[in-house]
Amino acid sequence: MSHHSIAFAPLFPWAVIAILGGMALLLVGIGVWRRASGTLLRALVLALLLAMLANPRLLAENRTPLADVALVVVDESPSQAIGDRPAQTRAATDDLTRRLGQIKGLEVRVERVGAEPGIDRGTRLFEAMERALADVPRRRLAGVALITDGRVHDVPADSGRSLGAPVHTLLTGQRGERDRRLVPGASPAFALVGESATLAFRVEDQGATGEAVVAVRVDGKPFAAITVPLNRDATLEVPILHAGANVVELEAEAGPGELSLVNNRAALSLSGVRNRLKVLLVSGEPHAGERTWRNLVKSDPAVDLVHFTILRPPEKDDQTPIREMSLISFPVRELFEEKLGEFDLIIFDRYRRRGVLAPAYYRNLARYVRNGGALLAAVGPEFAEADGIAESALADVLPALPTGAKLEREFRPRLTDSGRRHPVMAGLPGTKPGDPPWGSWMRQIEVGTAKGTTLLSGIGDRPLVVLDRVGEGRVAMVLSDTLWLWARGWEGGGPHAEMTRRLAHWLMKEPDLEENALLATMAGGRLEVAARGATGPVEATITAPDGTRNPLVLQPDPEGVARGSVDAAQTGLWRIATADGRVALAAAGQANPVELAELTATPQRLAPVAQATGGALAWLAEGGVPEPRRVAPGSVAGGPGWMGFAEKGDYVVDGIREIALAPALALALLGLGLLLAAWRNETR
Repeated sequence: MSHHSIAFAPLFPWAVIAILGGMALLLVGIGVWRRASGTLLRALVLALLLAMLANPRLLAENRTPLADVALVVVDESPSQAIGDRPAQTRAATDDLTRRLGQIKGLEVRVERVGAEPGIDRGTRLFEAMERALADVPRRRLAGVALITDGRVHDVPADSGRSLGAPVHTLLTGQRGERDRRLVPGASPAFALVGESATLAFRVEDQGATGEAVVAVRVDGKPFAAITVPLNRDATLEVPILHAGANVVELEAEAGPGELSLVNNRAALSLSGVRNRLKVLLVSGEPHAGERTWRNLVKSDPAVDLVHFTILRPPEKDDQTPIREMSLISFPVRELFEEKLGEFDLIIFDRYRRRGVLAPAYYRNLARYVRNGGALLAAVGPEFAEADGIAESALADVLPALPTGAKLEREFRPRLTDSGRRHPVMAGLPGTKPGDPPWGSWMRQIEVGTAKGTTLLSGIGDRPLVVLDRVGEGRVAMVLSDTLWLWARGWEGGGPHAEMTRRLAHWLMKEPDLEENALLATMAGGRLEVAARGATGPVEATITAPDGTRNPLVLQPDPEGVARGSVDAAQTGLWRIATADGRVALAAAGQANPVELAELTATPQRLAPVAQATGGALAWLAEGGVPEPRRVAPGSVAGGPGWMGFAEKGDYVVDGIREIALAPALALALLGLGLLLAAWRNETR
């Protein structure tokens, strides 16, 4: 396509030509005033001279027209998966792109916008729009059509005016949709273990009155079901049972005519923090390993240690005056009756019954364990004798009882099959092939059949370190008093510090050391699931943030951990449950994603954009896709049943040909002729 225009290539700057033109106009004016003959001819000569100096040229451009661009942005975020919105979106996209494709001179682009894995920023249609138009000059943009439910979280402050083109909105869903949602309120990020935390929330159901039942789960286990009023703030107190993340799930019952149940639930993670751990260490006769247990407890600055060593039994009478004794009397009643429940862990280190504790106090200790307490018994030769703790009421909670034999010979502790799989021992130095062997111990107390789990065995594969659960509490036994040799590096030593630390934390119910724990983590866009203590494949059910459920079979490895993984593209809380009742939770991004907070379709956020850019806004359910039309730039671009796309008419110039309109020679000859004519006219 050719296009012609006139251009100038002045021989002198325009300022000079303007001055000369002014002088010529002055001369012509004087001639007209004096009515001099030949004035008109002289004026023509001066005009020709000025035209020659301006050097006018005819430009012939070879132009190639460029197609205008129509952009269709398709919202495929999680909220668009509700109800019949996917079908509406597909049908509208196909219909609109087909119609636009039939319009001559219009290039159609489609940009699809889904959720960003692991990122919770809501629906970002305008960011996607900018990306899709990065290579398109605004003078080519004919218009934009958004196919969405209206829940857009990046509407610009100028409502899209900077685009310079109409922005149309085609809404999925229906007018007047109803949806109930659970909205978390202000809640603490941390709370002390053993205390309660107050959570705030609200069940919103616009236009509804009455109450709703909210089911509460703590760490995947049912906790309570409470009734709260709709559209009003409510609070809930939940116990903080352990250190680390305590996940509280809230789920409101379905409302009448509800759009979706996806946002009826919310999850809150509270970090349990132990204020000060209180440990009671009761030592019997002094021995070389006593310092091992004291060092274990004192290595943690968050531990308050109460340590008593029974050096002088009550029945001993050596005529020492009371005022000359440097040690205080043992506060038996205060420790084992009044304040027993305040201790997080009680350690008996080679303790021998010498009449210090009455039988009732041993019963108190057994009750303390059954009610959730933790007991660690490190025993020596006294355990096999008549005055050992096995002859007290503690025998009911101990996982192993002595036979009376003391095995006095060197041996190396060995991991049992159960110990190899248990998190207390897993990964310790010396547990993997190729690691240096552990050093030897020198004595072991023989016991009968042990209950619970044996982690280490000693002489003749007899139990050496045993763990057991008793009621709500836990008990651990170390059936040797020569563990201290590892601390001294005997024959290379062993992982005494880490092993004893893990023993203590397992007793205090540290979640990371649970032997049958179900663990879930997010890594690289995938949900990784691990079930400890597996002896075969473990069947699990994965519940995605949008409520869909899928099975997953976890395959065991040699260490007794069954593992599996799935893609986790959706942002939100993922729930994993096994057939034996274990539950794990993992969040991809935020546990309560913005995208799923509000699900009803709405025109409110995009109506200002349509108004500011002159676009149209229509419900697909009420009239289908409006008819696309071409309109002049700046004119009305939307109305009932139609939407306009501006006809910008942009082009590129492939070539230019110039033709001089005032050749200098021709103008000179013509001017000379006019001067001669003027001279002749004056000589008559």
